[in-house]
Amino acid sequence: MKNILLLFIFFFVYGWNVFAEKTFVFIGSYNFDKTKEGIYVYELNTITGNLSKVTSAKDVLNPGYLLLSQNGTFLYSCTDAKTPKAGSVSSYKFNPSEKSLTFINSRQTGGENPVYVSLSKSENYLLSANYTDGSVTSFPVQQDGNIAPANQIIRYSEGSIHKTRQEHSHIHSTVFSPDGNYVFLPDLGGDRIWCYAFDSLQAPVLKDSKNPITFTVPGSGPRHFTFHPNGKFAYCIEELSGTISVYNYENGKLDSIQRITTHPKKYQVEFSSADIHISPDGKFLYATNRGEENNIAIFSIQENGILQFVAYHSTLGKTPRNFCIDATGKFLIVANQSTGNIIVFKRNKKTGLLKKTGKKIKVENPTCVQIKYYPEK
Repeated sequence: MKNILLLFIFFFVYGWNVFAEKTFVFIGSYNFDKTKEGIYVYELNTITGNLSKVTSAKDVLNPGYLLLSQNGTFLYSCTDAKTPKAGSVSSYKFNPSEKSLTFINSRQTGGENPVYVSLSKSENYLLSANYTDGSVTSFPVQQDGNIAPANQIIRYSEGSIHKTRQEHSHIHSTVFSPDGNYVFLPDLGGDRIWCYAFDSLQAPVLKDSKNPITFTVPGSGPRHFTFHPNGKFAYCIEELSGTISVYNYENGKLDSIQRITTHPKKYQVEFSSADIHISPDGKFLYATNRGEENNIAIFSIQENGILQFVAYHSTLGKTPRNFCIDATGKFLIVANQSTGNIIVFKRNKKTGLLKKTGKKIKVENPTCVQIKYYPEK
């Protein structure tokens, strides 16, 4: 009788926690039409891996990249992406209890085709990477999520050796250092990573740093950039060469320690690597490859930051532009742009390997996925 009672208590508590805690998945897309849905919100069942749609947003054009505030209250997006001579950033408020997404406001970037946004550590500034014209824009952000007009824009003109992709600079991401004191800007067109000191208390917030440029291999095309959880290493995926450059990191300075391919040897075509993320425990790195491959390259991370290849895993779709790992490290979710599907994988935390779970969902031209856990208040 005692064992039965204990079992009952266990399932009661476990079941209550499952229903009290909610995890939501936010998806951005290229809708090319404001009358169509552009941002989608799904609830993730953390037992089955299934996704259930809860809301969406229209009246927004091509929200290509999304970012959530630390507490998940505000959602920021690149908007008017893939639109000639246009570009904006927009903000929304998300209410997990009501499962509602409410538009707050939008601001022009002053740069064309924004592809990435990031928040300062104190969340009082938003940065936008504007790909087509090769620029970065900073916006003050108010406590209610309202984006103020841009107060700084920096433009670049450098090019490199790829005749059609590197005619001039293309800033592809804006990444803050772990301490929030520096910002790194991978420039796909200029084959370099720009670095600025960041000071949110005195405009202009992006200031010259002691190590302003890290040059990459000509023709590499640096795209996305991430730091190891320990703050000692940094990793940049290079789109055009299909490689990852590994750096020791300290106080705004990057020192190269490794460059490794993300591709199987059988692929000798023009590469199109895309996104890069590290598991929360810092043990594994994942990178997506588009083009003919459509896979995720999995690497283990050694104590010295060096990568060691583990495996390739199909994304079960075409053009995996973006993916996200949840804060627990249990799930990895991929947005396959060309096939219009979202795939949920479970991660093996010991091996780093992936296994499909749940049912895939269809979303037209998905470009970005973000996962956020909301505890019951």
